[in-house]
Amino acid sequence: MNIAFFLLPKKEVVTLSTQSTVRQALEKMEYHRYSSVPLINQKGEYVGTLAEGDLLWKIKSLEHIELHELEHLRIEEVPRHRDYEPITINDEMESILSRASEQNFVPVVDDQNIFIGLVRRREIIEYCISQLLYMEKRL
Repeated sequence: MNIAFFLLPKKEVVTLSTQSTVRQALEKMEYHRYSSVPLINQKGEYVGTLAEGDLLWKIKSLEHIELHELEHLRIEEVPRHRDYEPITINDEMESILSRASEQNFVPVVDDQNIFIGLVRRREIIEYCISQLLYMEKRL
């Protein structure tokens, strides 16, 4: 099955621009209750994934920083522990199962690395369960 069936299009995905500030990232992640979000540059390309831990380690390294000071610290200045590896829209569902076991979502890009959306782990798990149930019924 092609992953396009599971794709959450970018207009429905919470993302951050690499030009965003740390404070904007914290507020957006808190509001949506996300622990990680895709990072998109000004060209619309997927550049990585920002996680809560990345923000916490950066803030910890700044010692004695006030919250208002985070309004001037850009996301691009925050080292990222690990980025979620993207897939293309032409990949098959089976090819992303291992990624989904370690990631909350799998970013999807086109041939030019333009972010087009993501597949959430929830949909992948639901797909796997439905396949298992289908196979059980056939036995």
